[in-house]
Amino acid sequence: MKKFFFGAFLLLAISAFTQEEESYYRYILNNSFTTGEVLTYRVHYGMVNAAEAVMEISDEIHNVNGRSCYKIDISGNTTGLFDLVFRIRDTWGAYLDTAAFVPHKSYRYIEEGRYRKYEIVNFNHSEDRASVINLDKNTKKPKKKGEFPIPEDVLDIVGGYYFLRTLDFSNIKVGETIEMQGFFVDEVYKIEVKFLGREKLNTKVGEINTLVIAPILPDNKFFSGDDPVRAWISDDLNKVPLKIKANLSVGALEIDIKSMKNLRN
Repeated sequence: MKKFFFGAFLLLAISAFTQEEESYYRYILNNSFTTGEVLTYRVHYGMVNAAEAVMEISDEIHNVNGRSCYKIDISGNTTGLFDLVFRIRDTWGAYLDTAAFVPHKSYRYIEEGRYRKYEIVNFNHSEDRASVINLDKNTKKPKKKGEFPIPEDVLDIVGGYYFLRTLDFSNIKVGETIEMQGFFVDEVYKIEVKFLGREKLNTKVGEINTLVIAPILPDNKFFSGDDPVRAWISDDLNKVPLKIKANLSVGALEIDIKSMKNLRN
């Protein structure tokens, strides 16, 4: 009997310790996407096709830092004349916690013209630190850049896109601002996204009711007008990004959905 009580006490103690150790992880309900989802886009400047983009979630759940993660890749490459003038092959990726929706690892492999940038960021949420590793553009050997403090529930760029898809917009008022903390390169910054309302949008995959959002940007010479960058997300359980439009100083750059596969709903 003493052994039984000792064993039960030990299990309770281990359980309590484990819960305390992982208390820094939040829990977010996600009904919008799951493994295997593939979204493809056309990037164009006016009537001229400029590039293709793909947002893809791996078919498998990955384990990073002892946590279940979605492996998500967002890739883009120039096409046609744009590919001849200025060749782009970019990939942004993240291992995103399936419950807490924070990144455990992110990476970006940038090839734009002659420019090269290969970077990996490892997130340690228990110690609120991010370790940034740059890869040599020729040998791909890692060179540690340094460690940087991060706040609780910090996001990377990829994680920020998918976190927005988990939100319940029925509780968000038109004009209200959604705030998040992001980490990029070596610093933390505030991400602010304004909810502009609802619109019906004609797309390659049909006419769809949408939610319209706009990131709040600092003043700069590249964009023009109020809320110069806008995004349209399907107003349903999937919350699929359907369109992004950036009003530039000259013309507009648009990203439009071409196809959707393996949606959750």
